[in-house]
Amino acid sequence: MFEKLREAFSSLSKIVSEKRLTPKELDEALFSFQLALLESDVAQEVVEKIAGGIRAELTGLSVERSQSTPALVRQVLHRSILDVFSKAGSVDLISRIEEKRKTGEPFTILFLGINGTGKTTTVAKFAKIIKRSGASVVVAAGDTHRPGAIEQLTEHASRVSAKVIAQRYGADPAAVARDGVLYAKAHRVDVLLIDTAGRMQTNQNLMEEMSKIVRVINPDLKIFIGDSLTGNDAVSQAELFSKYTGFDGAILTKADADTKGGAALSIVFSTGKPILYLGIGQGYDDLAPFDPKSFVNNLFQ
Repeated sequence: MFEKLREAFSSLSKIVSEKRLTPKELDEALFSFQLALLESDVAQEVVEKIAGGIRAELTGLSVERSQSTPALVRQVLHRSILDVFSKAGSVDLISRIEEKRKTGEPFTILFLGINGTGKTTTVAKFAKIIKRSGASVVVAAGDTHRPGAIEQLTEHASRVSAKVIAQRYGADPAAVARDGVLYAKAHRVDVLLIDTAGRMQTNQNLMEEMSKIVRVINPDLKIFIGDSLTGNDAVSQAELFSKYTGFDGAILTKADADTKGGAALSIVFSTGKPILYLGIGQGYDDLAPFDPKSFVNNLFQ
């Protein structure tokens, strides 16, 4: 995963190690580095932040080519990228669920995103994670627009032994979500997962409908699902969903096939929200917790 992003960092270390760090040589190296980041789907704002941090630390540093130079560059890069993730914070999902269980109220999680990102499959994967933690779970079929969506969710949920709360097609998604909350309360279910229709982020009415669901049920956690292979499209989607719903974290699917890796970095930077999990396959166990330190370390291997 993320080979192109890794190559961009290695390339900068190599270029700088072979040149004297004069302002001119540093600018040339950083220009090539910024192009490589952009080609890896890193957003322009993130590219400028990282390059600016490197320039600030290395400008005026004049050293001849030595073995210590690449190490210095890697240290600056490592710190700059990790800083982006640390500012977004983290979400300890299981601990939050355990705290909510003490109140006797269900912990509600709303899943957001456009069509084709693997959202429905991710809901089922999430249900399995919750059940493995020892909590009970139920799923609400909030996608009442797309033909076959309820049946698809029901099939996925049955494979992980999770019950689905559903209404007819065309029903108000907020009402379905509310039914899920009432069912979870009545049956003392610990966690409610709410699937939603795949919104095209440019559709104003549908985005406002998503905001309505948030207002009606006031979920404990709102998770944006993005396709890492779509790169900057995933970033623009995340920005608009953040505007309308104020989501709390993101899951990036198809990360196992992502050779670029820029989407994760860009989404965190542009929304200020953490990446929670990475989808790394089609199986229901293929949802891996996202560890920023491991992600950054992997870029410098």
